[in-house]
Amino acid sequence: MAGLKDLKGQGHAPTLFMAFLYFDMSFMVWTMLGPLSTEIAEALALSGHIMSAGEKATLLSLPILSGALLRILLGFGVDKLGAKLTAMMAQSVVIAALLTAYLQGNTITYNTLLLVALGLGFAGASFAVALPQAGQWYPPKLQGVVLGIAGAGNIGVVIDFLFAPKIAELWGWESVFGVGAAMSIAVFIAYGFLAKNAPESVYKANPKKVKDYIKLLKDKDTWWFNLFYAVSFGGFVGFAGYMKVYLMNTYQADMSAFGLDVLNESNVKVIAGYFGALCIFAGAVLRPVGGAVADKLGGVKSLYMFFGTVTLLAILNATMTLPFGVAIFVLFLIMANLGMANGAVFQLVPQRFGKDIGIMTGIIGAAGGLGGTALIKTLGWSKGAFDGYSAGFMIFATVVLIALMGISLVKTRWRTTWGVAAGGRI
Repeated sequence: MAGLKDLKGQGHAPTLFMAFLYFDMSFMVWTMLGPLSTEIAEALALSGHIMSAGEKATLLSLPILSGALLRILLGFGVDKLGAKLTAMMAQSVVIAALLTAYLQGNTITYNTLLLVALGLGFAGASFAVALPQAGQWYPPKLQGVVLGIAGAGNIGVVIDFLFAPKIAELWGWESVFGVGAAMSIAVFIAYGFLAKNAPESVYKANPKKVKDYIKLLKDKDTWWFNLFYAVSFGGFVGFAGYMKVYLMNTYQADMSAFGLDVLNESNVKVIAGYFGALCIFAGAVLRPVGGAVADKLGGVKSLYMFFGTVTLLAILNATMTLPFGVAIFVLFLIMANLGMANGAVFQLVPQRFGKDIGIMTGIIGAAGGLGGTALIKTLGWSKGAFDGYSAGFMIFATVVLIALMGISLVKTRWRTTWGVAAGGRI
């Protein structure tokens, strides 16, 4: 198995570094509304707009939805315009959205925030640019470590929850968007100087066409993988985006007491950010662990383990009023297993669709974003309809259970058809 030392003398290190930095910054701003949801709601309330649970869910889910759909668009952009130009165009939209939120501040309207959320979706679509740009520079034997480095940028969401609420407490919520814009501009400039498209002598482009997507969408295995990733990545990004709203609505008193007694921290919104970061961190860093487990045990068996654990924990959270400490532990385990399931899904995808992995990454990635959108909207609906989240967690548990049933339906066929010559454990 290739490691970091194998990269020496290979590819283009500045491009690999900038792909990671671009993806990390993009993932951070893509999910920025989540840790600031309470502060933004309070600012809108001062101007006379009281956000309903449904409106809050719509605002938080819109970047996830637009990011999912834009992944396919940016994938075409990489083929037609090159990765570098596509990234810089997308990043320009993101910077404009961040500056809009910063400059309007407390005078911003809900409708303008929706436009900002839509613009932040271009950051979520960076997955379709950063990974191919890094991968194009390196030979097949190094793709695992290269894409692992570039893809490690999803840790950006943890940075959000750690620092955004504290910055908002010190200088106002809009300052977080100002800081994000300044950092994005710095990355934009560095990217312009350091990142390069792979020359034809290193990478021969094979542009994707619409008919290529249509062909794969006719394959039933595409839809099974869409379901599995909609549950795993959709669950991860959905809970990440809604985490602070959930904690504030359910455990505000507990966090306030914890903050005053233990952390000497008076702002409960900051405490919610810390606990949210802890849970999200588990899902972000354990994705490679899930891939390693799948390599050893097989992707199918691994998904049984990860999805089965998530189902039981979601049902537990839906049917019992858990003490704060137990609830955080349960959320931590849910996010950890969803993160590992992400790795397990993508242990299987290249074995089934090795020749079409670029297209499939876009399709399955979009399905993951749609799953996250659906989860946020479901949790918002549950809060609005029942003043609680039991129904939302139970619906999520049911969907994960359906995915488990799907694995049972396909495992024998997979193992006796393409799995025979796949080269890895199924």
